[in-house]
Amino acid sequence: MDWLQTLWFILIAVLWTGFLFLEGFDFGVGMRVLFGRHSETERRVLLNTIGPVWDGNEVWLITAGGAMFAAFPMWYASLISTLYVPVVLVLLGLIFRAVGVEYRGKGSGDRWRRAWDVAIGIGSAVAAFGVGALLALTTTGLPIDANGDPVGGAFAFLTPWAVVGGLAVVGFSCAHAAAFVGLKADGQVRTRAARFASVWAPLCLVPLAVWVTALQVRSGDVVGWVVTVVAVGCALAGWLAARAGREGFAFVGFGGFVVAGVGAVFWAAYPVVLPSTIDGAFDLTVANASSSSYTLGVMSVVALFGVPLVLAYQAWSYWVFRKRIAPAHIPEAREVGGPGAPALTGRP
Repeated sequence: MDWLQTLWFILIAVLWTGFLFLEGFDFGVGMRVLFGRHSETERRVLLNTIGPVWDGNEVWLITAGGAMFAAFPMWYASLISTLYVPVVLVLLGLIFRAVGVEYRGKGSGDRWRRAWDVAIGIGSAVAAFGVGALLALTTTGLPIDANGDPVGGAFAFLTPWAVVGGLAVVGFSCAHAAAFVGLKADGQVRTRAARFASVWAPLCLVPLAVWVTALQVRSGDVVGWVVTVVAVGCALAGWLAARAGREGFAFVGFGGFVVAGVGAVFWAAYPVVLPSTIDGAFDLTVANASSSSYTLGVMSVVALFGVPLVLAYQAWSYWVFRKRIAPAHIPEAREVGGPGAPALTGRP
């Protein structure tokens, strides 16, 4: 087995973990916009907590998918073709959420805003559920044959593990977003988020804990179990911090839970990248699903220079927009373009 294959498996795991950590609170905030009991100003506060960063966080998804395509084309092809329906739903969810965030403040009227609230909330929930199902199934198995082709039709992916994975990311996103909003917002928005995290966070994190534990029972080792215990400890610490009103520690705790949890999942899965539920001989591994050593080498050189720049830029953007947002910071809607023109807010 080429060491570059293992390196890129680790890098892809890091990319997916980074996506869940950063995009998780974006999804959760989107769901809070629709399902939370907030005034119009408070919804705008919620959207402005993620306004400067949400589109940058989506880059992690594109990068993770691109890395899978380039480093392990067989893994990418078999996974996407088998999960064609949920992948399309994820893309539609991301599109509707993005359009909703951009268009919500470009018109006036409660009906206009409520329609885009629905697009943001449902789009966030569908995308989060679909990504969770995809990641769960790539670690628990799909019906693929010796050629890596899907067997069983377009809905063969509908298994209990798909549901567990979907609920895992949706639940984590809700808890993580509550801690994030507690860090970034003020007023009643902050109070409601803190109350949600202190009461509902344990229930939200259960599906992810079930997924991680099941993988360890099936194929884990001592290291995997140690990382799993660390994940549970982080979740407990985050919940206790939320109950104590320490939003920063709660955010770090919930973030540590997903980092350690996803790390334990990929550790237990290695070296298999996509198990076959038909026959273990058909499993895709880092050895039989990867590109050539030359391709992986070129990718490694590009990543060596590109990844630090992206990380530095994203860290800088979070630092620049680090201050809290309160209802007092949200300007009133104003008419732009003369009488009869839509009321533009300038912000979501």
